[in-house]
Amino acid sequence: MADTFWDFVNSTAQQYPDRVVAVDDFGRSLTTGQLRDSAERVAAGLLELGVVPSGVVSWQIPTTLEAVVMLVACARLGVVQNPIISMLRHAEVGHIASQIGTDLLIIPERWRGFDHEAMANELGLRAWTADYETLVDATTPLRLPQGDPSALPAPPRTNGDGRWIYFSSGTTAAPKGVRHTDRSAMASALSLSERLGFGPDDVYPIAWPFSHIGGIAMLVTSLNTGVRLVLFDVFDPASTADRMATHNPTMLGSAVPFFRAFLEAEHRHEGGSLFPNVRGCVGGGAPIPGDLNQELIDTFGVAGVVGAYGLTEVPNCTCEWFDGPEVGRDVGPSGPGVEARVIDGELQLRGAQCFLGYVDESLNAAAFTDDRWFRTGDLAEISDDDRIRIVGRLKDVVIRNAENISATEVEEAVLFHESVADVAVIGLPDSKTGERVCAAIVLAPDSSIDVPRLAEHCISLGLAKYKCPEEIVFVEAIERNPMGKIQKDKVREAVALARG
Repeated sequence: MADTFWDFVNSTAQQYPDRVVAVDDFGRSLTTGQLRDSAERVAAGLLELGVVPSGVVSWQIPTTLEAVVMLVACARLGVVQNPIISMLRHAEVGHIASQIGTDLLIIPERWRGFDHEAMANELGLRAWTADYETLVDATTPLRLPQGDPSALPAPPRTNGDGRWIYFSSGTTAAPKGVRHTDRSAMASALSLSERLGFGPDDVYPIAWPFSHIGGIAMLVTSLNTGVRLVLFDVFDPASTADRMATHNPTMLGSAVPFFRAFLEAEHRHEGGSLFPNVRGCVGGGAPIPGDLNQELIDTFGVAGVVGAYGLTEVPNCTCEWFDGPEVGRDVGPSGPGVEARVIDGELQLRGAQCFLGYVDESLNAAAFTDDRWFRTGDLAEISDDDRIRIVGRLKDVVIRNAENISATEVEEAVLFHESVADVAVIGLPDSKTGERVCAAIVLAPDSSIDVPRLAEHCISLGLAKYKCPEEIVFVEAIERNPMGKIQKDKVREAVALARG
């Protein structure tokens, strides 16, 4: 691979200048040559705004062509870039900007009813804003600052600097700044490029935040293999699946709400399949229930959801076709260049896509072992044939009678019950056992469940009796962060409110 990300983009554009790399939901498209040229103009625009190489640019742009170009433009200028998920608000953006010293924030004036410009003003951040609410069509130019590329300095020549900062989507604590190099960011695409068989005939629609580290992984995969990305800034379960279908996708992803929307759209469609060319489904962010996996197999004739595992710190560590009943637990063997081991039950990783360290350097000592393996915080097992099985989170446990119970393991068992639409498991204080297992449950329509029936169900799936929920609290929804992870602090608040 090229020495720097910009070199990689430039060399791909020279080799395949007319190959379409991305289109968006507004009818706009970019070839690799147009991507390179647009990125240079935007890099020049940033320079005219006073941003210099090694400066810090944060950008919070919806999943549109602008996000793709912005990512490449920052790499061309050689700034430290910090993509921020568009759904984050004052607390998170303020924390991020103050920690990394943001010089310029690129944002919409408003998007989906939220005033990003007012937020930047209230936080005291220097910002460049654009109109993202006016109707866009195929002729709409990029809503980004632009200038004369002839004014640009030479492209950056090193890849060892931490010029990428992504903030992890934690479940309770403030997000942590994760520093990547060009090389580690590009390496996040290795498993996707090599394991999924992407090629120029593939089309992959994306409705998740491109500013997630998965964005750079998919862009590199596209440039590597020719797969065309289709970008959707909003996911509407009632209509987005149908709009995606007009692009004849060959892959669908990437989380439970998306897959359910695809299935519902397919079932209501008349006159043949809505997705006739789909050859696979790619999961990520959270486990896929076995019954949903089987329905995808039966409906679309695919091999099942691709088992994938990764973290912001070490993205896309595994990626493999999977047709078993527990997608999300068995994530397959480690990907190209990734080493995995289990020490005291914890999965530890190292490899080309491993990050440099956290922005807050005080966190690094606990994050790495003395020999520089990253401590994932995930409980796991590795089989004799090197398959990794995620069991739960070290910190997401209920301690009952001095026994550690993985909340993830219990959640997956409960989720298989037909009366359960969604669930989160937490520990509640108990004077006799220390903690008891509580299941916060969103009921399926016209359904009911009680503790004895739920325990019987869990035991029938092989869950030990002492792990079964001892209390059920019904809630309206399980809150998740933008990447689908359960927000346990929000769950606890909802449980406390429901219990009075």
